[in-house]
Amino acid sequence: MDKFKNKFIEEATDNIEELEDSLLLIENDTENKDLIEKIFRAMHSLKGGGAMFGFSYLSDFTHNLENLYQVIREGKRTINKEILDITLASVDHMKTLLTIDDLNNEDVIRQHKELIEKTQNITNNTESVEDNQSNEKIGSYNNVEEKSYYIHFEPQAEVFKDGTNPIFLIDELNSLGETMVLAHFNKLPEYDKLDIIQCYTYWEIIISTKEDFNSISDVFIFIEDQCKLEIVEIADFDIFSNDEIVEQISVLTQDSEDIGLPKIQEIVKKNSTVKILNKELERVIANPNLSTPIKENTISSIRVSANKLDHLMNLVSELVTTQARLNLIAEKSENSELITIAENIQKLSRQLRDNAFDIVLIPIETMLVRFQRLVRDLSKELNKEIIFLTEGADTELDKTIIESLTDPLLHILRNSIDHGIESPEQRLKLNKSPQGKILLKAFYSGANVHIQIHDDGAGIDINKIKRKAIEKGFIDENTILNKKEILDLVFLPGFSTAENITDLSGRGVGMDVVKRKITEIRGEIELDTEVNIGTTLTIKLPLTLSIIDGLLVKIHKTHYVLPLSVVDKIYVTDHSKVVNKYNNMIVLDGEQIPFYYLREEFDLPESTQEVEQVVVVKYEDKKIGLVVDEVEGEYQAVLKSLGKIYKKQEMISGATILGDGTVALVMDTNKIINRFSQTIVNVKQNNI
Repeated sequence: MDKFKNKFIEEATDNIEELEDSLLLIENDTENKDLIEKIFRAMHSLKGGGAMFGFSYLSDFTHNLENLYQVIREGKRTINKEILDITLASVDHMKTLLTIDDLNNEDVIRQHKELIEKTQNITNNTESVEDNQSNEKIGSYNNVEEKSYYIHFEPQAEVFKDGTNPIFLIDELNSLGETMVLAHFNKLPEYDKLDIIQCYTYWEIIISTKEDFNSISDVFIFIEDQCKLEIVEIADFDIFSNDEIVEQISVLTQDSEDIGLPKIQEIVKKNSTVKILNKELERVIANPNLSTPIKENTISSIRVSANKLDHLMNLVSELVTTQARLNLIAEKSENSELITIAENIQKLSRQLRDNAFDIVLIPIETMLVRFQRLVRDLSKELNKEIIFLTEGADTELDKTIIESLTDPLLHILRNSIDHGIESPEQRLKLNKSPQGKILLKAFYSGANVHIQIHDDGAGIDINKIKRKAIEKGFIDENTILNKKEILDLVFLPGFSTAENITDLSGRGVGMDVVKRKITEIRGEIELDTEVNIGTTLTIKLPLTLSIIDGLLVKIHKTHYVLPLSVVDKIYVTDHSKVVNKYNNMIVLDGEQIPFYYLREEFDLPESTQEVEQVVVVKYEDKKIGLVVDEVEGEYQAVLKSLGKIYKKQEMISGATILGDGTVALVMDTNKIINRFSQTIVNVKQNNI
C-alpha cells in the first residue's frame, strides 16, 4: 500500500502546485471563470484522492475549501484579498498534511482548526456579497438546469494493482446526482482461468446532475490512463424526471447486455420535446457510426521516478565510456568490419545520449510558483508593491541543476525585494512608478543557459561597497579596482552593505553561499548595477552536468578535455612564437590574440616540439588562445567528480576516463583565464 500512497503523494503535490499557481494568477483576474474552475477541480481531485488513499485530514480539510469555491462558482461570492490569503495559507497547510499520518503537533492542530473555521465562516456568510452585487445575481447556480450524461467506464484488467477500487469512483458519481448504473460481467473468464486480482467488470452509467462535464471527468482523473472512458451529454434536462424515458431504458437493460449510447440517444430523442443543445450530439444521433469514440488508454506522458532517470543517465554515461574503448580497439585492429560496427555504435550512443538528455531536462517554469509566492508574501510583509515578471520560462535545464538552483534564486529574490526595491513613497520621490518590478529572464547562449534577475530598484553604490571592503579588511585603501572587481567583493564571505540586520538579510551570510552553490554546478554569477536604476544578476549555467562534447588535447604526458562549446578555432604555430613572449600576444588570421601557455602556467618542462597548437576559446566577449602540445580530436566526456581531496580545485571541473583506461582532466577555461590571464586581457584592451 505504501507504493500507492507514494504515487498519490506525487500526484497530489503536482495538484497543489497547480492550485497555488492558479491562485497567484487569479489575483489579477478575480472573475476568470476558467481559473475558478481549475482551482475547484484541483481541490476536488485532492479531496477524492485523499479519501481513497487514507489521507482523511487532507480530504476533510480540502472539502471545506471546495465548499467555499463552490459558493464562488455559484456567484454568491467573489474572490477578494481575504479569500486569497486564507486559500494560500491553506495550500501551505495541505503540504504539511501530505507529510503526516496524524495530527499530533499542537501548532499544526491549531492552524488546522483556525483555517477550517475561517473558511467555514466565509462560506456560510452568503448574505455578504463583494462589491455590492445585486441580489438578482445571487444564486445563479441554483438556476442552473440539470443535464444528463452517458458514461462508459471500462478499467484495465490490472487496475487493482495500483490500489484503485472502481466501486469508489462509481460511489463518487452517485454523490454528484441521480444515477442509473449497469455493471457488465460478460468478460468474466471460465472459473479455472479466473484471476482474483484482475478486473473483468465494466459499467454503463446514466447520471443527471447540475455539475458540468469537467466535474464528472475529474472523478476519473487518477485512472484516466488506465481505462477506456466515454462521457457524452445526452440531454440538457434531467431524464429521470421523464417516466417514459426511464421505463424504456429499464426495459432496454433487461433485453440486452449492453445498453449502448446510440440506443439511449434514440430513446431520448423520441420521448423528449426539449431541444437538445449539444450540436455534436445531434450529429451523432443522425449517424450513430460517428459516435464520440471511447477514450483509449493512449498515454502521451508517463511519470518516472527521479532515481530511475539518474540510473538511466549513469548507464548512458557508462555506455559512452565503453564506446570510446571500442573505438580505440577497432582503430588498433585495422579490421574494417569492426571499425564500421564501432562507428554505428558511436552514432547510436550519441543519439541515446541526446535522447536521455531531453528526458532529464526540465523547464525553468517548474520553479516559478515558489518565486511568485515569495514575491507576493514578502512584498506584503514589507508593505511594498512589486510585480514579478518572467521571460523564457520554457527554457530547459538538467533536473539536477534545477534542484540546486532553487535556493540561490530564492535568496537573490529576497535581496531584491528587501534591499533592491524601494518603498512606494521613496519611488514616487524618485519619479518612479510606486510599483517595483522584478524580471526573471532565461535564454540559451550556445551550450549554456543564462538566467538573469533584474530589479528596477535602488541599485548598489560601488563606492559604498569599496568603503565597506576597506573597513572589513578585505582590501587595502590603495587598492585600485575596476567596477566589476568592486562588485565581485559582494560575493566574499561575511560581506554586507546592509546598515540594519533583518530576518531576511544583512547578516553577511548569503551571497557567498549563492556563489558557492552556483560554482558547485559549474556555473558563474555576475553582478551589474546602477544607482537608482536597478541591479541585474546573471547566472551562466551548463545545460547538463553529466556528459559534454569536448576537445581532447595533450600537454606533456597528460590528456585534457576542453568543452567544445567554448572552442572557436584551432591554429598550428611554431614553438618559438609562443615561448618566453613578453606580452603573450600572437597574430592569428591578422588578429592579435592574447594567449595562455599552459606548459609554463602548469610548471611543466619546456616542450621540445617545433610545432604546437593554439586552441582559441571564447571568454565573455573576447577570444583567448590556449597553447597545447597537440589536439587529438572531439571526445564525448563523461564527467566524474575529482573527490574531496581536490574539492577546492577550480581550474579543473572534473575528470573523464578515456578508452584506454587513462584519466583526462576537464578544464574550466573561464576559471583558468580568470586566475592566470587577467593581465593578458588588460593588455589586449589597452592595445585596441
